[in-house]
Amino acid sequence: MKGLPFLSTLLSVLVAISLVACGRPATSGTGGSQGAAPQGQAGQPAGSQATQGEPIRIGAVVPLTGRYASLGNQVRPGYEIAVEDINAQGGVLVGGQRRPLELRLYDDESDPAKTVQRLETLNSSDKVVAYLGSAGSDLHAAGAAIGDKNRLPYLGIAFGLLQIHQRGLKYLFSPFPKSPDMARAGLELAASVGADKPTRYAIFVEKTDWGLEQAQDYRQEVERQGGQVVFQEEYAPGAKDLSDLILRAKSAGADALLGMPNPPDGMTIVRQMKELDWNPKYIMLIRAPDGVTWGENLGKDGDYVAHIAGWHHDFKAPGVAELNAKYQARFGRPADVLTGPAYACVQILADAIQRAGKLDGESIRNALATTDLQNTVIGPVKFNPDGTGVVITPVTQWQNGKSELVWPPEQASKPFLYPAVPFSQR
Repeated sequence: MKGLPFLSTLLSVLVAISLVACGRPATSGTGGSQGAAPQGQAGQPAGSQATQGEPIRIGAVVPLTGRYASLGNQVRPGYEIAVEDINAQGGVLVGGQRRPLELRLYDDESDPAKTVQRLETLNSSDKVVAYLGSAGSDLHAAGAAIGDKNRLPYLGIAFGLLQIHQRGLKYLFSPFPKSPDMARAGLELAASVGADKPTRYAIFVEKTDWGLEQAQDYRQEVERQGGQVVFQEEYAPGAKDLSDLILRAKSAGADALLGMPNPPDGMTIVRQMKELDWNPKYIMLIRAPDGVTWGENLGKDGDYVAHIAGWHHDFKAPGVAELNAKYQARFGRPADVLTGPAYACVQILADAIQRAGKLDGESIRNALATTDLQNTVIGPVKFNPDGTGVVITPVTQWQNGKSELVWPPEQASKPFLYPAVPFSQR
């Protein structure tokens, strides 16, 4: 009966999809866990070290649907593959026993209210010992405080909003670049071309907390580099027509564009730039170009755009090649830009749990605060007192339909393409 294994696998996948869509968690990391196995779950390899004792439950809330789905679907595999790898090595040593990790994951549907609701469910029903965060600054802004409320560590990536770390939260940790880091790296890349660097900048400001914060940091870095902001304007997320901003930036003589749009808005900006024949030499759009959908939907029009997603599959760090191989086998491509930081979150959390030697939130939180890891897939990691990470800030650029690592120089796998070729010549 050659068809039976296939039917069994298909049934498992369909069950997983239905459970996540209904707000029930996918569970991974142990052979006897309750609930649905996540899509692509490989299980524990033969010959791996045996784990003992009860599983350690960790919880994640991720946008698998809605406007941030392209981000959340990069984060989820990072969490899942890391749990599999740690369990394959024998799990986490706590109290003299090696215990497996068990991941409980919910879809927040890119809705901040559901982020909060499902984080609360992970605490009250699933009894997790720590949270793994969502994707998108507004979702993290809503959810991060739940860690302090429930005295559970909250590890989050895929958000640049520094403001969240200025609220006095003690249980929040983020091994991910923040707004000032992103602005600094993006402007250093632009300055690296020398005398022909852009000097007249336009900033398109998403009318959100993170958009306003990032725009302020952009402006400060432009001025620090000796440039000038010749146009800056706000727009509402979800705007269908941004032609007025584009025409006014073009009229102001801007030779560079800085922005922080969500994925649909970023694609709208690029399409309308082409239609209106505005061809700045340098384009830096944080967040929108992070997912593979950028290249799929825009093709060559999406090229030359620089972006910062916190990682790249060519990043030079231990374990990256192995992660890429697993991701390639599962999805047919190297690991996506947010998958590495998500994987690192689990590495960091497992290290903290083992050093804490206990499973209460305060002990794990204190261990996280003293993190000093050298060998994660994102490189060395420490945390500042406010929970921000001391991490490398890589810059990537779309080239020939692929996101390539171009900055800093010691990490770059491809040269930075500058100036951007006009749309009509691509």
